[in-house]
Amino acid sequence: MSEDWMDVNVMLPDDDQRVLGFIPGNKVYLPGKDIQFETREVVVLRFCKDFYAKNAEKRAKHGIHFWAGEGNSNHFFSDVTHWRPIPGGPSQEL
Repeated sequence: MSEDWMDVNVMLPDDDQRVLGFIPGNKVYLPGKDIQFETREVVVLRFCKDFYAKNAEKRAKHGIHFWAGEGNSNHFFSDVTHWRPIPGGPSQEL
């Protein structure tokens, strides 16, 4: 993996920061298709620090942090292995 991806075991994003998350083998089921899916390993997520701090059962099962996705793409902390900041868009030179 390229060096610009951060391992979640080494460094985490800031709380509430939107990032690109890497989720090995992530399946996204296609709307209107009966059980058909695509593998999308890179998704936009928002890091939720200490999300399960007050819920011991979920914290033990899923980890203390959570990754909130867009639409139905939420992920438990253990799903994401790496992350990186969302790159800026192209410059608008006139």
